[in-house]
Amino acid sequence: MTGISAPEQLARQIRAQVLKQAGIPTGIGIGPTKTLAKLANAAAKKWQAQTGGVVYLDSDHKRDWLLKRMPVDEVWGVGRRMKEHLGLMGISTAWDLAQADAWTLRKKHSVVIEKTARELRGVPCLELEVDSAPKQEICSSRAFGDRLHDKAPIREAVATYVARACEKLRAQGSLCKKVRVSIRTGMFNPNEAKFAKGVICELPFPTDDTRLIIRAATEALDAIYRTGYAYAKAEVLLMDLRRRGEFSGDLFAPEQPEAAGRVMSVLDEINGRWGRGTLRPARVPLEPEWGMRREFLSPRYTTDWRGLWKVPCR
Repeated sequence: MTGISAPEQLARQIRAQVLKQAGIPTGIGIGPTKTLAKLANAAAKKWQAQTGGVVYLDSDHKRDWLLKRMPVDEVWGVGRRMKEHLGLMGISTAWDLAQADAWTLRKKHSVVIEKTARELRGVPCLELEVDSAPKQEICSSRAFGDRLHDKAPIREAVATYVARACEKLRAQGSLCKKVRVSIRTGMFNPNEAKFAKGVICELPFPTDDTRLIIRAATEALDAIYRTGYAYAKAEVLLMDLRRRGEFSGDLFAPEQPEAAGRVMSVLDEINGRWGRGTLRPARVPLEPEWGMRREFLSPRYTTDWRGLWKVPCR
């Protein structure tokens, strides 16, 4: 927050603007370290009536007051199992964790929990990630809404997963040289025959062309598909990712045509403006019958036109 003269006032303005325009109540936490800021955010959500949705830990008194009242499992990075381990050391609140000996925590648990304790004391140990590093692998996987026995709907699913993975691939400016396709049946029903198999395909050149990767993925599916099974899930994994301009190509090896890159740019531009799926490969269905079950999906009034209430006028 360096350079901002009134952080709390700015946070309240942001919260009020979001509430006015989107109708979503939010909580904002501000602190000297990443862990304290996350804890302040949890407090802002927990005590909205008292805090107005904003908690600013600008003094040791405020920090200590909050640490003494927050359970240790409210601390970022402390899960159920870690809570049990810390409980054996007599640590039940965030204050207890902050007062614990850092080297003992490191010896008994890990350097991560040691850094967490130091952060709770106001010592920055975790850097803010302004730009996240590009992924080394990109996975797209979903369980089917129902068991699938025929290859055709599984082929549609694989093409859909490839299209989603390629969107992420282009978003981070990478190219893909290998793709892994796998399918499996359900693993927990004793009455179903079990089968799982995957294969890695080598692409002719590093590419982000959805059409080429779908073609390779469907050929891979043909190689591993076996009849007589009830398939529950498919997975597509883009591997051997390379950033543009950060690898040396083979002088005699083929390269992705420039026209393919332009086509993909137009595809992403149209979908970015008009919504995902506006323009898509023909193998990707708009509303697949094999899609995940979403009977209990939360309403999305502010982000999806189809989620708006319909009020008939008579």
